[in-house]
Amino acid sequence: MNRAVAEAMAATGQTAESLAEQIGVDPKTAARWANPGHIPQSRHRAKVAALLEREVAELWPDLLKRREPGWFRPWMEIEREAVSLRAFQLAWVPGILQTEAYARATVEGEGLSPERVNEVASARNARHTILRRQGGPLYIAVIDEGVLGRSAYGSRALMAEQLDYLVECAQLPSVQIHIVPSDVGMYPGLGGPFTIAEMPDGARVAYVDSQMTAQIFEQPADVATLERRWERIRGESLPRKRSLDLLKEAARSWT
Repeated sequence: MNRAVAEAMAATGQTAESLAEQIGVDPKTAARWANPGHIPQSRHRAKVAALLEREVAELWPDLLKRREPGWFRPWMEIEREAVSLRAFQLAWVPGILQTEAYARATVEGEGLSPERVNEVASARNARHTILRRQGGPLYIAVIDEGVLGRSAYGSRALMAEQLDYLVECAQLPSVQIHIVPSDVGMYPGLGGPFTIAEMPDGARVAYVDSQMTAQIFEQPADVATLERRWERIRGESLPRKRSLDLLKEAARSWT
């Protein structure tokens, strides 16, 4: 138990139900805030701290110790709370499905120090637990077939390991992976990757990454635009079973 949160709730007379009503979330979500590793989303955190009459750093000191980039933390918190995640990737294996070696390869060309490369890769790798924990989100990934054939600095062993891991993940009960085959030609996914999260209260939040910025979109109109694009992209992808067969074939090609 997070003693700081539990003690603050007792001192202020707050309960999971009262916090949930004032913040606008499900009571089960609010109850998890008193457990280690569960932190309110960035959009709720300051209000929760104010209701509990504490500073954010008093309630969740681990925020200061995290190794993931500061700009990415709000989305990681959304991932942890989401009941479903729908991701499209055009150029890379989605971050949550990357092996640590593959994750390291994606950032080694960015001019970072070896220490920082290790930190980023380790932080990305730690996200795997979301897919395997009890009560975790339904995760649906649509990946362009080009990703499966794109070498990581010429390392066949690295790509074989990564695709073997994709095959493993694709067979988890909470994971679906679909591949857009290369013969599709032009399709809406060429505009770039994005992820849509559905939260316990039914709200939908989207994450869009680019060469320059990473943005979180919460306005319903913005998210609806991406949802329409998602449906068109998903319609171009192969069914789950055929996608799994293609993943297995691609994995064998790297060995």
